[in-house]
Amino acid sequence: MKITYLTAIFSIGLVLLNPMHAMAEEKAPTQAANAAAGAPNTEGKVLSTLDAPGYTYMELATTEKRFWIAAPTTRVKVGDRVRFQQSLVMKNFNSKTLNRTFDQIIFVNSATVVN
Repeated sequence: MKITYLTAIFSIGLVLLNPMHAMAEEKAPTQAANAAAGAPNTEGKVLSTLDAPGYTYMELATTEKRFWIAAPTTRVKVGDRVRFQQSLVMKNFNSKTLNRTFDQIIFVNSATVVN
């Protein structure tokens, strides 16, 4: 009886500590938060750009909306299509370098031109 009880506890512990289980739990809130925030598609057409040390700010458009992203310095021009990986959405972000406040901006890990 003791062995069965210990086996059951050990098995439950393995399931709870399984890295795949933990990753699934971590992803769910992020996806839900992005959906709730109305996160834009991860691709858009460049309408304008602003460069700052270490970052390229891009105003993008999809068929549904216009929005700004900030990516590590990227060579991009107006009219390019850009695909990005969303990282962090910030509201009322003030860029001291650009002397500008963005109502909402998405900081991204990478941005790639996909013409």
